[in-house]
Amino acid sequence: ERTTENWNSVVDCPPQVYFIDLEFGCCSAHTLPELTDGQSFHLALARHDCVYILGGHIASTDCRPPRLFRLRVELLLGSPLLSCEILNDSLSITSAIVTPIGYHEYIILGGYQSDSQKRMQCTYVALDDVGIHMEAREPPEWNSEISQSRTWFGGSLENGSALLAVPSGTNPAPPEGYYFYQVSFKLKEDGEEPTQTCSQESTDFEDSAPLEDSEELYFGREPHEMEDSS
Repeated sequence: ERTTENWNSVVDCPPQVYFIDLEFGCCSAHTLPELTDGQSFHLALARHDCVYILGGHIASTDCRPPRLFRLRVELLLGSPLLSCEILNDSLSITSAIVTPIGYHEYIILGGYQSDSQKRMQCTYVALDDVGIHMEAREPPEWNSEISQSRTWFGGSLENGSALLAVPSGTNPAPPEGYYFYQVSFKLKEDGEEPTQTCSQESTDFEDSAPLEDSEELYFGREPHEMEDSS
């Protein structure tokens, strides 16, 4: 939860789970005893009636514990039944990127292990009827701009691809400019052992002007056209 007095200040709030019924247009909030601390910037993956919550940041203690929760939803008559189970072998991670590479198969990359340390590894995650399975994967050979930057962010583009952005730093680019990289993951069948290949492409836009946080973008239409249609 961000405080209204200072937008950059974050405080822990009691985690709640919201169940939204799109058919009837109703919503209910649920508090689970297993979720007692803040869960900022966590990851969530879902399969059927289960949601897996990985990592997260606790503002009160400024830590990123390797937590893993399995939230199960049972649709009963009257109201849903929610249960939460604490699992082991999770990741200490926040603000990471998840990109799908197959049927309930994902690659986790990016994010942070601490305030001053990026998480440079990649993790393969698979969800099945038994549960969640995670394996370490070799990361791409990050170039100097990525490996030396203190911050990075991005998001998933499509199956097996993600977009990473890092500050331009001291490079000859506009002030507060960014370098953008596309990272691709592929699974190749080699006998019975799937192997992963990663490619990294720079999509650097040195001539692009930096954007302010509150600046709006319009694609294909002018701003006054958007106002006229509202």
